[in-house]
Amino acid sequence: MRNYDIVIIGGGPAGLAAAKSAAENGCTSVLLIERDTKLGGILNQCIHNGFGLSYFGEELTGPEYAYRATEELKSVNPVDHPSVEILLDTFVMEITADKKIYAMNKKDGYIEISAKAIILAMGCREKARGALAIPGTRPAGVMTAGLAQHYVNIDGYMVGRKVVILGSGDIGLIMARRMIFEGAKVLACIEIAPQPGGLARNITQCLQDYGIPLYLKRTVTAIHGKERLTGITVSQVDDKYTPIPGTEQEIECDTLLLSCGLIPENELSRKAGISIDPKTGGPFSSDVHETSVPGIFACGNVLHVHDLADNVTKEAIEAGKAAALYVSGKASSTSEQAVSSPKVFPGKIVRPIDPDAAKALENGISPTEDGNSAVRRMTCIICPKGCTLTVTLGSDPKVTGNSCPRGEEYGISEISHPMRTLTSTIRVRKLDGSIGRVSVKSKGEIPKEEIFTLSTKIHHTVIDAPVSVGDEVLPGVVATSST
Repeated sequence: MRNYDIVIIGGGPAGLAAAKSAAENGCTSVLLIERDTKLGGILNQCIHNGFGLSYFGEELTGPEYAYRATEELKSVNPVDHPSVEILLDTFVMEITADKKIYAMNKKDGYIEISAKAIILAMGCREKARGALAIPGTRPAGVMTAGLAQHYVNIDGYMVGRKVVILGSGDIGLIMARRMIFEGAKVLACIEIAPQPGGLARNITQCLQDYGIPLYLKRTVTAIHGKERLTGITVSQVDDKYTPIPGTEQEIECDTLLLSCGLIPENELSRKAGISIDPKTGGPFSSDVHETSVPGIFACGNVLHVHDLADNVTKEAIEAGKAAALYVSGKASSTSEQAVSSPKVFPGKIVRPIDPDAAKALENGISPTEDGNSAVRRMTCIICPKGCTLTVTLGSDPKVTGNSCPRGEEYGISEISHPMRTLTSTIRVRKLDGSIGRVSVKSKGEIPKEEIFTLSTKIHHTVIDAPVSVGDEVLPGVVATSST
């Protein structure tokens, strides 16, 4: 039996921040368990930018955010006197209410661990086809957007050529753009709700930039094909999300990506007898993120699904500190509060969309273009706020609607010379001769019209290992992950 003060399950942004916080608050016996072979969790496959603005003060890709978070942990966890032990490629099978952890890996086999406190940081998973109850056959080519993201960004496999996205969550929107960069044709994004589910900035830069239509109040009502997907049936739905007979439309495609919501990963929590909030899918928790079981804390997407990794990190810092204080005896348990008066998390703000805007989205164009040729309206993509800007053209353009100076700069730039950041992956020849991949991005923004030229150049290039984060692998292209 191994003994630790705190055991953290999950090495993504929540687990990394919680481990760092626990160490900074005086805990010298911490174990961080991650089932993957490297730290970072889902961030490693999220090669797009949009992370870090709130926490690190600059826009990063997912792998860069994971790298920064890992380096932060190293800064309080020196190699010669580590307070945080890390177990990679280790699968946790069970936790108990008396804070026993049962895990296994290839090196140690079956492992029994005892802790004074546990921090749950297992993240969340996607809703798969089974949870959506889509009728039809079971051909290849139907998968979640996150699985497709792993195939394309980590393994380097192309998942299809004629693609439809079901659901307008951020992962699905981002994968629509990614598939375009990889040479696929994205036929449509289908959303059952009357408004998009993802951030407004992603509607702009992932769909409208590439003319991908977004159909609202529709869903997939049949899947066709035997060995491989050959097409789908799409139907309009009523206000109760029930398909309307007679509105069926056939779309020929070979790939259907599902982006229909995330579910906190709480199988371990339930086995430990932790009370689960049916509204969030995560544990009931107190103000310091302690669950209904004394000494077991939760943070990040296992607690409730977050829009931003930055907020996951901030919440995990609080949980790590609370667990350290609990172990030291400086704070008493708040588990009773977790159920009697649980912490309430704000729901996602959904902005209603009018019929004219919905029609514009179906045509793959901005829903905020103005009929007056001297006025342009657009969504700012600088940050997740997605401010709606109004730009009055002329010799001295005026921008309104922005909440920061960068929004004004973006509005004027978008009229005269639209700029974007390209993120992709590049093939790497390893020392043993095998071919792997690292994620890359353009070194700063580039003109929008140069996106496909640079993307094609990256796609046809093979570089040699080793590669480190920040290395310039091609002129104007830097690595965001390492070999």
